Amino acid sequence: MAAVEERREEDVPVENIGPVAKVQLTWRDRLRSLCTWKTLKMVLLGQSLSVLICGTSVTSTLLEAKYKVSTPTAQSFLNYILLALVFSIPLVRRGGDDNIKVILKRRWWKYAIVALIDVEANYLVVKAYQYTTLTSIQLLDCVTIPVVLVLSWIFLHSRFKWVHYGGIAVCLLGVGSLVGADLLSGRDHVGGDDKLLGDMLCLLGAALYGVSNVAEEYVVRHFTRVEFLGMLGLFGSVICGLQLAILERHELATIQWSWQVGLLFVGFAVCLFALYTIFPTVIKLSSAVVVNLSILTADLYTLFIGLFLFHYVYHGLYFLAFILIVAGVVVYSTKPTTEAPPRNYEAMPGDNTNRDLENDDPASRQPLTVSQNLEQDRLEDDQERRHRDANRTLAQDPSGSPVDVVV
Repeated sequence: MAAVEERREEDVPVENIGPVAKVQLTWRDRLRSLCTWKTLKMVLLGQSLSVLICGTSVTSTLLEAKYKVSTPTAQSFLNYILLALVFSIPLVRRGGDDNIKVILKRRWWKYAIVALIDVEANYLVVKAYQYTTLTSIQLLDCVTIPVVLVLSWIFLHSRFKWVHYGGIAVCLLGVGSLVGADLLSGRDHVGGDDKLLGDMLCLLGAALYGVSNVAEEYVVRHFTRVEFLGMLGLFGSVICGLQLAILERHELATIQWSWQVGLLFVGFAVCLFALYTIFPTVIKLSSAVVVNLSILTADLYTLFIGLFLFHYVYHGLYFLAFILIVAGVVVYSTKPTTEAPPRNYEAMPGDNTNRDLENDDPASRQPLTVSQNLEQDRLEDDQERRHRDANRTLAQDPSGSPVDVVV
């Protein structure tokens, strides 16, 4: 048991207690704060998303290079069907505000817009590979990051610190190393011959990805992951089916079907379905910015597999790019954004301003806004911190006399 020594001193009013001096952290303390299970889990989940993106890239490349099949809409269509079957059916069985009828009545058009953006983002980026070089796609795909930053600032009320911008800069250095390795290894010439069209398609697709990711973060923090994926699958299936009938019906008719082609289609759909299923969980644990930084390594995993399947040439800068991107994600994750949305996706009921508790009617309560929730959380955290600091500085016995506690 811990030994406790007490030393009585003259009474000191609690309000006269000065602020606790800040503790100077050593480099070991800072390093230890980085090596936490939360950071490790965030990195591992982010890399799992990169591996799944690599799976979609490899299957698409095999379909186009070996079997001359280029149908991005048809490949995504099966994914949206799976999302609708797996996540929309539970919404039918639920009651109250989580029932699919209530959701469709209140915000169907919002999910229709998000689904349209998501479908077109997938289509445009995959289509860009036919017209421009791989190097251009890797560079322009990074446009997603500033789009997510701006939209998070406006709609999610996130406020970023210098450490966040520093982490992003380190990740972009990793992208620069990746592009440099492609130039030195000769992969920069892989692609089509209409570079301007391909660059514009990739640029637009990356921007749409940013819009879709921020919308996803907002929904999973305020509603549920099942609702988002169910509605995305429902509306995405309709939009993707219509686009398939209009744009790719001739390509589907000319496909020489075999079990290998069918297996690649299924493999692409399974990887994309797993990606969409895990994506909201990772966003809720971190943010849309962290997720988009993490998946920058997807091209590296594609390269490592391509060394065996497509005879790509390895360069040492690829390894440096991987280290820089992961390090940038860790640096970004060292501090949370100052005004991130609340961790729980359900709005807190009630109003915290001048309400008569005796005449309070729960049915008339209005949900708090994100800013009100944040202000309430900050006040509670500040009060708890003040109590904790006071207890550390002064411990009182039942009579009110201050005592020093030494363990």
